Amino acid sequence: MSPGWISRTGRRAASLAEELSILWRDEQIVVIDKPPNLLVHRSEIDRHETRFAIQILRDQIGQRVWPAHRLDRGTSGVLLFGMSAEIASTLGKQFATGTVAKRYLAVVRGHPPLAGSIDHPLSRQRDDYEFRGERSSDAAQPALTHYRRLADIELPVAVDRYPSSRYALLELEPVTGRRHQLRRHLKHIAHPIIGDATYGKGRHNRYFAEHLGCRRLLLACMQLSFDHPLSGERLQTKAPVSGEFADLLARFGWTVDQ
Repeated sequence: MSPGWISRTGRRAASLAEELSILWRDEQIVVIDKPPNLLVHRSEIDRHETRFAIQILRDQIGQRVWPAHRLDRGTSGVLLFGMSAEIASTLGKQFATGTVAKRYLAVVRGHPPLAGSIDHPLSRQRDDYEFRGERSSDAAQPALTHYRRLADIELPVAVDRYPSSRYALLELEPVTGRRHQLRRHLKHIAHPIIGDATYGKGRHNRYFAEHLGCRRLLLACMQLSFDHPLSGERLQTKAPVSGEFADLLARFGWTVDQ
């Protein structure tokens, strides 16, 4: 299969605010670098939101697309779409069976061990409008995340009850794909992700926003590896850290192999 990299040259004119970075595109799939604070699709939770990745991408390429998976609103990075519902379903099955390799970066509170695994079942979280059949269950589902500490720092600032504050940069590999898995797993081991308003620590979130200029959830999907739905070729797509996330890494002197 010939490479599907797309240049911005000649792309249909669109305002910069409404243009997504395309990492890969061919006749069956398109992969984008989703910016933070952008919903993948319309949600009952954010009824007043008017911008969605699926809509912006459709307008940008002039073709309907179907998401093969989802990223939380605050999470940035690699997001995969099918050019048809059938292709998206085929890709979705790869996520469901665990054949898609995922690599994330996150900044967390504290200094976790250098490496480890979080094997902790998570209760099923549903959308308010999600159908619940007679056989559906809200019982906890197995969930597994591997992590590796890439860098750490201790700041001489009393953000919480200690005279200094520790933070770390983690590489995360979720083996399963439960909703909010990474955010919930990091909370479970008492190292919540910075910028997480639901599972994180408000004092640390405010410190990063007010003193470090970083107001986003510090979680990004850096890489997806999956099998092409038609050719079977193993594809690897990457999205570099950018914006406030990249600025913070530079400020802390942290480097990442991207």
